[in-house]
Amino acid sequence: MGLKGFVEGGIASIVAGCSTHPLDLLKVRMQLQGEANASKPTANAAVKNLRPALAFHTTSLSAPGSINVPLPPPPAARAGLISVGARIVQQEGVGALFSGVSATVLRQSLYSTTRMGLYDILKKKWADPKSGNLPLGSKIGAGLIAGAVGAAVGNPADVAMVRMQADGRLPPAQRRNYTSVVDAITRMARQEGIPSLWRGSSLTINRAMLVTASQLASYDQIKEMILEKRVMKDGLGTHVTASFAAGFVAAVASNPVDVIKTRVMNMKVEPGAEPPYSGPLDCALKTVRAEGPMALYKGFVPTISRQGPFTVVLFVTLEQVRKLLKDF
Repeated sequence: MGLKGFVEGGIASIVAGCSTHPLDLLKVRMQLQGEANASKPTANAAVKNLRPALAFHTTSLSAPGSINVPLPPPPAARAGLISVGARIVQQEGVGALFSGVSATVLRQSLYSTTRMGLYDILKKKWADPKSGNLPLGSKIGAGLIAGAVGAAVGNPADVAMVRMQADGRLPPAQRRNYTSVVDAITRMARQEGIPSLWRGSSLTINRAMLVTASQLASYDQIKEMILEKRVMKDGLGTHVTASFAAGFVAAVASNPVDVIKTRVMNMKVEPGAEPPYSGPLDCALKTVRAEGPMALYKGFVPTISRQGPFTVVLFVTLEQVRKLLKDF
C-alpha cells in the first residue's frame, strides 16, 4: 500500500515537470539576472570612488593631460518573462526551452516521487482512525518531513538541472555543454568532487520543506473545505481550484530561497580561486546589497506561472492515476 503512493506521486510529478519545464527554465534565467554585479560589488564601488577624486571638471571637454576614469555602465534593465523567452528562442533556438529536461525527469523521479510517497504514508499514519481526518498542523509537519527527505535524495539532479538550464546565458567559451543529466553528474563528480553534487543542499532542503508543506498541505486543506462547504463536488473543478491556490501559496513561500539556491548551485568555482559566494547567507547578503530586497523575488512571475500550472497538472494527474490504480 505504501509503495502505491510513491508510484502515483512519481507518475504525476514527471508529467507535471516535463509539461512545465520551459517555464522553469525562464524562472532560472530571470533569477540569475544581475548576478555579475551582485557577486562583485567591490569592483564597481572602486571605480565609482575614483571619479570624484580625479574629475575636477564636469564639462564634456577634457583638459590636455587630464585623467579620465570612465563610469561603470548602468545596470541592465531587468527583462520580463516574454522578452527573456523571446531572446532564448532567437539566440539559442526553440529547443533551448527544453534544456535540462533529462535532469527534470531524474529530479522528479527522485525528489518528487520520494516526497509525494512519504507524505501519503505520514498522512495515513497520523490521520484519525475513525474519521480519517488530519489537522492542518499535522499536514504541514508531514510536508516538512517529506520535503526534506525528498530534497536530500534528489539534490544531484537539481544541481544538474539548474546548470543545464543556465548554460545558454554564458558566453560560448564558458559554457559547460553537458550532453545529458548523466554527463552533468559524472563531470561534476570528476572535476569538482562528489560533494559538489550536494552543493546548495541546505537550500534545496529548506525550499523543498516550504514547497511540500505549503503545496500538499494547502491542497488537501482547500479541497476538504470546498467539499465540506459543498461549494463544488469532488471532480475536476475542485481539483483545479484547490491545486492552483496551493501553487500560489507555494510560490510565495519558496521564491526567496529558490533565488539563492539557483545562484549557489550555478556558481563557477575555479581551482585555487575564491568562490563568488562562501555560502547561502553570503549569497543572500550580496544579492540584497547589490540588487535590493526585491531581488529575492526575481523570477516570481515565471515561478507562479510555472507553479500554478505545475500544481494543477500534478494534482489533476494524481487524482486520475489514483482512479486508475485504485484496484491495485
